[in-house]
Amino acid sequence: MKSPRLFRRTLLAACLIAAAASQAASLPAPLAAQLTTDYPKLASFYQDLHAHPELSFNEHETAAKLAERAKALGFDVTTGVGGTGVVAILRNGPGPTVMLRTEMDALPVLEKTGLSFASAVTTKNAAGDTVPVAHACGHDLHMSAWYGTAKLLSENRKAWSGTLMLVGQPSEEPLNGAAAMLKDGLFTRFPKPDYALSMHDDASMASGTIMWHAGAFRASADTVTITMFGQGGHGAVPHETRDPVVMAARLVLALQTLVSRENNPLDPVVITVGSIQGGTQANIVPDQVKLALTVRTFRPEVRQRVLASIAREARGEAIAAGAPKEPLVDIKPGTDSVYNDPELMARAIKAVEKAVGPEFVKEMPPKMTSEDFAMYGQQPGVKALLIHVGAVDADRLAAAKKAGQPLPGTHSPQWAPDLQPTLMNTIKAETAILLELMPPKR
Repeated sequence: MKSPRLFRRTLLAACLIAAAASQAASLPAPLAAQLTTDYPKLASFYQDLHAHPELSFNEHETAAKLAERAKALGFDVTTGVGGTGVVAILRNGPGPTVMLRTEMDALPVLEKTGLSFASAVTTKNAAGDTVPVAHACGHDLHMSAWYGTAKLLSENRKAWSGTLMLVGQPSEEPLNGAAAMLKDGLFTRFPKPDYALSMHDDASMASGTIMWHAGAFRASADTVTITMFGQGGHGAVPHETRDPVVMAARLVLALQTLVSRENNPLDPVVITVGSIQGGTQANIVPDQVKLALTVRTFRPEVRQRVLASIAREARGEAIAAGAPKEPLVDIKPGTDSVYNDPELMARAIKAVEKAVGPEFVKEMPPKMTSEDFAMYGQQPGVKALLIHVGAVDADRLAAAKKAGQPLPGTHSPQWAPDLQPTLMNTIKAETAILLELMPPKR
């Protein structure tokens, strides 16, 4: 049995270790206290954004809300960049320029979360159809964190030195907003950042968990539309036709062999046929069928090869069926793979661990979903990081895993992040990284 003196010394050491850990896992005291004070207003802002979503390149009111708040914090604000984009600049002495980006657009999804502030918005899409609109991907959370982080830094300018560049990006969901902003002079009309940072909520980890992956992280995305041409006719005499429905069906299966038999299984590829359209009724063989595909890869050489092979398979099926003409293969490039600079990631995660605690920081595998944030890191001289944050209540996540039942994730009508821990740790992580990259003047 330990002596009372030894017990007291052991207890004191344990307390000192716990105190040190507690002190390490926090922002600087003034910023941590302010974040706690600011949280109710940030949560209210989140609810407002959530209840009033806007579709891609139509984020007029959303952009105005971000611009208004950034101006009130002392940022030099420009609107209408790349359509509806917002750029806010705060110069605070010598040092690097660091860009913090948020997306602004929502999805054409009917919300089914049951939240008291759920979206009831409907609008016309680009085709003129009336569609529901919801923030089913967490961009409302990202914007709220963007504002919360900006508020902390703007009101604590002695804590850092450099230039903070806030970007509110339109149209991330169709993967064309980043390109629009860059084309409109994002890195020429405004300071070109040394570093670019963005965060994204995630359904695979407990709320508030900061999730990172160095290197290739999010896949490239391309949309391929294939039109298979045939000879239409009566369904009762198919031998007098060249059936494009059959060609399309065989092509769907053939495309999967590009993944299973032509690609290294350690180098992921996804080919998903999301749409097949053709024909008008059961007893008519149509003269054409259209397929729409999404193609995901990580490496440029794999991307090029797979896209060429898709066109080859389409031509082959047409030849095999005796089609009257070659298929039409239209490739619409989306975005490249997101690459997280490994050296920068190591530096950032070390700072994040001090801010939220190492128990809230986890390495994650790469994802086949895509993000046009990739385009910023491709610009010469810009190092970029895209980091995820878990957004599902830990007990709920554990129960779902035990039951073997998946929970709603992003793009689901039921998606709603566990707000308080997710938003707080997103702001802490963003702030910690910005302070690491823009330390105070010595």
